[in-house]
Amino acid sequence: MINVDRVYQRVLTLANKEQRGYITPQEFNLLANQAQMSIFEQYFYDLNRFRRTPGNDTVHADMVDILEEKIGMFEVTAALSLAPNPNGVAGNLSTLPGFYRLSSVRSGNTIMESVSRKDFRMFPNGPLTAPTAIRPIYMVDTINSIIQIAGDDNLISADIDYIQSPTLVNWTYVVVNEKALYNEGAADAQNFELHPSDETELVVKILALAGFILKDVELYQAATAEDNKDIQQEKQ
Repeated sequence: MINVDRVYQRVLTLANKEQRGYITPQEFNLLANQAQMSIFEQYFYDLNRFRRTPGNDTVHADMVDILEEKIGMFEVTAALSLAPNPNGVAGNLSTLPGFYRLSSVRSGNTIMESVSRKDFRMFPNGPLTAPTAIRPIYMVDTINSIIQIAGDDNLISADIDYIQSPTLVNWTYVVVNEKALYNEGAADAQNFELHPSDETELVVKILALAGFILKDVELYQAATAEDNKDIQQEKQ
């Protein structure tokens, strides 16, 4: 977790609000959520890239281990209800809280095989490839967030291992003497759910986005340059 108020105060200080303008709580929340999702989605691109490069024997310096630790914070398992359909059974992945990316599908101790849409149609027609209750297959319709499972028409649920997207950030406040003050105890208060090591990158990305709102080219360029420097350091 990263404290949302600490990030907001750093953003206000670095933006030099007296000269550039004030970033309202509503604006901050919008920018904060966009920055959080940007960093979160980058985890997966970076993990794919670093897996193609030699690793490091030191766990704390190995980028693959670091990224897997960050992504692991969002790994959850949930039971998905299934209903019969012409190809076997199917379920709606969008009913899973915060569903972002599928990791694996299980029925008891059986791990199902992921196949392409083409293979899902073709496999049942072959005597050696036809799915069974002990070797079920599944296909995901990413557009409609539907998972289709073949091999066991009696399934009523499956265990879904998936990556959950971070909860929307919310800097909550009360107005005192016409000034917004942080209200940590509000029921809808929400900190960032990213790894603590991402706090500086969060501040930089929010500042870059704030440059558009404040119509400050200098702020945008400075924050973008800092962000690019961090990216280059990570690639080395």
